[in-house]
Amino acid sequence: MSTLPKKNALGFFEIRLESIGGLGANLAGKMLAETGAIELGFNAANFSSYGSEKKGTPIKTFVRFCDPEVEIRDHSPIEEPHLVAVFHEALYKNVNVVSGMQPDGVVLVNTTRDFEEVRASLKLEYGTIALVDAMGIAVEEKTKVNTSMLGAIFRVCDFLDPEAMRTVIRRTFEKKYPHLVEPNIRTFDRGYNEVKFKTYEVPAGTEALPFKRAQSLLGYKTQLPGGVISAQGNSILKDLSGSRAGLLPVLNAEKCISCAACDNVCPDYCFVWETAEDKRGRQQQFLRGIDYQYCKGCLKCIEVCPTDALSSLREEVGFAEQHRVAQVFK
Repeated sequence: MSTLPKKNALGFFEIRLESIGGLGANLAGKMLAETGAIELGFNAANFSSYGSEKKGTPIKTFVRFCDPEVEIRDHSPIEEPHLVAVFHEALYKNVNVVSGMQPDGVVLVNTTRDFEEVRASLKLEYGTIALVDAMGIAVEEKTKVNTSMLGAIFRVCDFLDPEAMRTVIRRTFEKKYPHLVEPNIRTFDRGYNEVKFKTYEVPAGTEALPFKRAQSLLGYKTQLPGGVISAQGNSILKDLSGSRAGLLPVLNAEKCISCAACDNVCPDYCFVWETAEDKRGRQQQFLRGIDYQYCKGCLKCIEVCPTDALSSLREEVGFAEQHRVAQVFK
């Protein structure tokens, strides 16, 4: 049996998966713990934390490993992980994903960007960054992000045997979804082989990044007198970008005829319009752009566009477009 390369004071190697509901982090955590406990002989524990609206909202999954002679009596959320796996970069907006990370820890990110860009987004000064295009792999293999992320996690955690995870993948899918067994094994293998690493030197005496618990926006100190809800039924503060599964629509204004077919099928009213004069001097509504705060990437607009003015783009590639539109709509 393999031995754990790192342990905290309680004898645990701890992993925290930072994800968005719908990307499969909950299942990934279960499969990871199952592999360690059943196939490799470790003691393991796993659970997830999420709110009432799981899909499209932040979710944390926790996995602990320890040697067989050590009992796991700690079932609290993991605050100082050895490994953090970030399933979606939209989390950066609202979640400090590297909170509490160990100085010599590893942060694994699903991205197509380079190390310096990711490091700047994470505000990470030291430690190891691992990058893998988990979404691209999943799209090509017609699977989910979680399996390619598991492949990269196994490459980071070299004390885990990849063949054991392949066994768990077969056991998980072969009864109900036998046609998904081989695609998921290919996805796992690609995640394992395609992940890249870069380590930034850790200064001597560096301590773990302090873990900060997320605070509620409304509580007994911040709520309005009498508990009045001043904007009931209002979703102006809701950010749906985390619901996108890696693709977003992009508008080519030169091809757009402002027919509003896209607006008719959009479930979240993402399209922004303005009134202006047409060539004949008449007042008309013209499509100004897409408000990506409310776009959840269903891509229905692309299907109905009669002029091909709308096309899809990978989420990470579209960062510049999202930023440009955000500035325009301010």
